[in-house]
Amino acid sequence: MAPPWTKDAEKPGPTRRSLLAGVAAIGALGAAGCTRVASASTTSGGDLLNRLRAQGVVRLGIAGEIPFGYIDKDGELTGEAPELAKAVFKRLGVDRVQPVPTEFGSLIPGLNSQQFDVVSAGMYINPERCQQVIFADPDYQMLDSFIVRKGNPKGLHNYKDVVAKKAKFATGTGYAEIQYAVEAGYKESDILIVPDQVAGLNAVEAGRVDVFAGTALTTREVVRKSTEAEATKPFAPLVKGKPHVDGGGFAFRSAETRLRDAFNAELRRMKANGEVHRILRPFGFGRAEMTDMTAKELCRG
Repeated sequence: MAPPWTKDAEKPGPTRRSLLAGVAAIGALGAAGCTRVASASTTSGGDLLNRLRAQGVVRLGIAGEIPFGYIDKDGELTGEAPELAKAVFKRLGVDRVQPVPTEFGSLIPGLNSQQFDVVSAGMYINPERCQQVIFADPDYQMLDSFIVRKGNPKGLHNYKDVVAKKAKFATGTGYAEIQYAVEAGYKESDILIVPDQVAGLNAVEAGRVDVFAGTALTTREVVRKSTEAEATKPFAPLVKGKPHVDGGGFAFRSAETRLRDAFNAELRRMKANGEVHRILRPFGFGRAEMTDMTAKELCRG
C-alpha cells in the first residue's frame, strides 16, 4: 500500500520483493525509453495530458502488490489500478500504459522526481499525502482486518484489543495501520514492520507476532491457503475517536490539475455506469468496496 501512512497488500504467491526483482529490468528499460518531462509547466493546470496524448503512452508507478498493481506470471501489467488506468487513459486519448515498478514507499518521491507520470497502486488518500501530490477521487474504499492464528486465541478484533491484551503487533512498510495502532495507544517502536502481507502472514504463522494488520481485501486473500492463520471480520479503525473508512486512488504531480480533472471526469462516468465495479471485481472488490467519497473529503482527514 509511503512515509506518510498508507496500506497496500499482497495475495499468496510471489512476494513484493520477488515481483519487483522480476520486473525491475522492464521498468528500467521502459523508463530509459522515455524522456523525463520538465519539472515546471508553463501551462496553467499543467500540460502533461497534451504530451501524453502526443506520446501515446503514460508511465504508471506500481509497487508490485497484488491486487493493486503488479506484473502477472505471464509478464503482463495488471491489478485493479492498472486495469482501471488502461480504460480511463484510453478514453483520454492515450492508448498505452507502461509500468515503472518501485517500492511502495518510493511512489510519491518517484512521481515528484518524474520517474513516472501517475501513481497507479491503489494508494490510500490522506492529509499527509495530499500535501505532496494531488489525487483523483478514490476508486475504492476499504476497511481494515487482522491476520491472526486460527481461532483468534487472543480475541483481537480491533486496535484497542491489541493494546489492551499487549499483543505482539506487525504491519507493512508505510501502511496506514501504523498510525491507527499508534492512535489506539500502541508504542510505535514496538511495532514489527515487515515488507508486505505475505511476510505478515509468515510472522503470524511462525509465532513471531500475534497479529498483522492490513486491508480487509488483502488479509482475506492472503490467508486463503493457510492452515494456521485466519482473517478477522473487517472493521473501521478509529481516527480522532471516530470510525474511519479509507479510500484509494491515483496520484498526480501537484501542478497537473488538468490531467487530474480530466481523469476524474472519466472516472465519475465509469462509476455511474458500473464500469469501475466491472473492472475491479476480478481482483476481489465487491459492491461494498465501491465508493462515492471524494479526494477532497479524504484530504481533510
